[in-house]
Amino acid sequence: MDGRLARGERTRTAVLDEAVALASEVGLDGLSLAQLAERLGVSKSGLFAHWRSKEELQLAAVAHARNQWAERIVHPALAHPRGVRRLFAVHESRLEFYARRTLPGGCFFANAEFEYTGRAPEGEVRTALVAALTEWTTLLERLVTEAVEQGELPATVEPRLLAFEIDSAGVAGLLHSRLIGRDLDDSRRAVLNRLRDLTTDPTLLPDR
Repeated sequence: MDGRLARGERTRTAVLDEAVALASEVGLDGLSLAQLAERLGVSKSGLFAHWRSKEELQLAAVAHARNQWAERIVHPALAHPRGVRRLFAVHESRLEFYARRTLPGGCFFANAEFEYTGRAPEGEVRTALVAALTEWTTLLERLVTEAVEQGELPATVEPRLLAFEIDSAGVAGLLHSRLIGRDLDDSRRAVLNRLRDLTTDPTLLPDR
């Protein structure tokens, strides 16, 4: 990649970083080329060269947020040993992402999912959000299944239900921390205690 292309890619990444941050505050419907240009201190025409419409910008923001989630939450957790340690690590990684206040609105996806819940099941932006949520819940289910296959969770555990519990604890942890100042550690401990109760070898997980 030559210097100009590299600079262009860095600029595009920086713009999308800001788009995701802005959407975490004002929602995807509130994300516009004009508002983003004002936030970045650049001309709207400069952004228009990359995204010809509000919907194109929204779709690019969803894709970028999906990549952020993978790079900052999923990939670090996958470095842990397969089984309950990896399953717990992905929940901890998510909470650490929230605790760092990486996004001013807390979580791009939690906000967007609430925003688009109940809307007619059509439109490319909603489809992209559904795909991202499905990818995340499928990952959690796979990690639960792996822990069962490793013999670290009993065969009676239903991956779909346990994945739902873990994801729900993550969403509740975020909302409670943002709205009523509750410590994210409540979410961490809820999942940790649940896994320690279920696992065949509690020594694989932290005591607290």
